[in-house]
Amino acid sequence: MVSTRSELGVFLKARRARVRPEDVGFPTGSGVRRTPGLRREELAALAGVSIHYLTRLEQGKENNPGAGVLDALARALLLDPDAHAHLYALANEAAQRTPPPRPEADTPSSQDVRPPVEQLLEQLRPAPAYVLNRISDVLAANPEAVALFAGLDRWPRARWNTIRYLFLHPAAHDLFVDWQGTAITALAHLHAALANPTSNRADASALIDELSASSPEFVRLWERYDVHPRRSRPKTFQHPTIGKITLHQEVLHLSDEGMRLSIYQAEPGSADATALTLLSLDTRDPLDIPQDKRRALKARALTDSRA
Repeated sequence: MVSTRSELGVFLKARRARVRPEDVGFPTGSGVRRTPGLRREELAALAGVSIHYLTRLEQGKENNPGAGVLDALARALLLDPDAHAHLYALANEAAQRTPPPRPEADTPSSQDVRPPVEQLLEQLRPAPAYVLNRISDVLAANPEAVALFAGLDRWPRARWNTIRYLFLHPAAHDLFVDWQGTAITALAHLHAALANPTSNRADASALIDELSASSPEFVRLWERYDVHPRRSRPKTFQHPTIGKITLHQEVLHLSDEGMRLSIYQAEPGSADATALTLLSLDTRDPLDIPQDKRRALKARALTDSRA
């Protein structure tokens, strides 16, 4: 289960385990270290706090560290700016103890995609595009996006979640050329999203419990506790129908609370663009595109794939 009040301690312990003694100037020594990464006393010394205080932080018994302590811990743990900000978010929420009230009536449900956004998904074709909530449930998608995630359409609509797909769908490991990098990025975003007090923690907890019970890979990568928001980047797929294709993923945050729009684009005139057109052809009604044009596009895609 996702526990806000202990999450600060979970984060500190996870990131302490990732720092090697030599990274911060401690000798490695000749003996076997029972603790991965830094020992608690080593982190306490680096951050200038007592071992007792650090123990209480990691056990969730101390929930109100000051800015000076947080900054010192961030330096000692070699946190990047995203992880440093996440540390502050966890500490602020732990000290607050109860999340702030959610906005009332005028805010749409976290599962409702407005008609203009659904219309935008259609207009973006043949670029695959979809809308996700904070925990990566697929709230809406155009046909190309569903086709890009091979086999997603075989799952019940209620199970469409890109993180669940990554870890539990049998096609995912073959589809993503850099599967591990994709998975680490997805979980880093989920960790970051959970620090937002408006996140639906019941749904997040159910997803995490499901994946923890079903995927040792999820447990291993989740416990690394990488944290950063989703960013635009290129992504390469080995698709069973159109072969290898590299697309640039652009991530836009919508005004609707917690929703983000992901769009996959190919370089104009490239073999990837032709392959994307071929993917789109398979999603369209045969009456929409004349057979001679369909054959020409498929022939061009085949030529480009062999080049």
